[in-house]
Amino acid sequence: MLIDPRDWPSPACGTKEERLQAHRRLWVVAVAAIALLALGACSKKAGTGGSGGSAPAGSGPPGAAGIDYQALSGTVNGSGATFPKTFYESAIGGMRAKAPNLTNNYAGGGSGKGKQDLADQVVDWAGSDSTVKPDDLGKYKGGTILYFPTVAAPITVSYNLADVGSLKLSPSTLARIFQGEIKAWNAPEIQADNQGTNLPGTPVVVAHRSDGSGTTSNFTRYLKAAAAADWKLDAGDTVSWPADSQAGSGNSGVAQIVKSTKGAIGYVDFADAKASGLQLAAIKNRSGNFVAASLQGASAALAGATVKPDLTYDPLDAPGDNAYPITAPTWVIVYERQADATRGNAVKAWINYVLSDGQVLAPTVDFAPLPEGIQRQAVAQLDKIRIG
Repeated sequence: MLIDPRDWPSPACGTKEERLQAHRRLWVVAVAAIALLALGACSKKAGTGGSGGSAPAGSGPPGAAGIDYQALSGTVNGSGATFPKTFYESAIGGMRAKAPNLTNNYAGGGSGKGKQDLADQVVDWAGSDSTVKPDDLGKYKGGTILYFPTVAAPITVSYNLADVGSLKLSPSTLARIFQGEIKAWNAPEIQADNQGTNLPGTPVVVAHRSDGSGTTSNFTRYLKAAAAADWKLDAGDTVSWPADSQAGSGNSGVAQIVKSTKGAIGYVDFADAKASGLQLAAIKNRSGNFVAASLQGASAALAGATVKPDLTYDPLDAPGDNAYPITAPTWVIVYERQADATRGNAVKAWINYVLSDGQVLAPTVDFAPLPEGIQRQAVAQLDKIRIG
């Protein structure tokens, strides 16, 4: 895989955060190349050719047959969830080696923007961590939509307390913190979750998303399910947060607030939380265990999820001793009918790549790959995409 010299980060350009992001993008491209070369070597050694035998551990299914990546050309555009943005950037970089004549752009902007852009036919595909409301389906100008699950990951509860290296939070306490009822870190409710820990009287600063967000939807749906008696703000891509809370754009915006604000707490995707070096709370799951955010915990939550016929599913507040309870799914959403054959074939190939080779890349950028059963259902659904 060749790396365009324009992709190399310049140490003299941009802010510190921009330089770090540039280095991170280059690392993702390099890891994508290494992972794909390794996968190809393993397939040849095993004699599977990508179509038979057992897949390597953690890899996706073989994918749909008959896709000629070399023949793809033009440009396709996506927008939406920032939660899986790092993964999609990694997968786009990996696919570039197979489809060098195709340009695939992903703008982020939040799940709400992605869904609206797709409804208005501004983009060819949307990334979303939340589903479309039934009442909004008629607003999609291109007709019937399809959900393709891609990866999953923990939504972390990140905090900034320099002298508290370990923090545990039950759903009830978490709900009361985020709706502004608990004002100080040494409140009795937090202390009850953390017996023997010396908590400071530092004021609690709640950080949340300013944009319409699937991360917000999943986090608030978790609180509505796990702390029904305490959570009063309902659930959705946006909610009415307390007036004294702080808002950031995208997962990275919330991460920056938490990192720079003493006493802050916010919900942040796993990849951005790790990249920012944030402290992560352990959350009490349905089995009564306090579980820290991890890919293993996310996979444990996925294991018990029930998949609906449209391939939507819900791993939030999942059962299981080791399940991380705030595990979020995410989807690529596209139109069933692709009127433009060039773009339609590119979109279909992109989804196929995400569901096959892309699954190998997921753990390298802190996402959990799909369970094999969900992967295969999603690949089979590619046949529903009608071109022309």
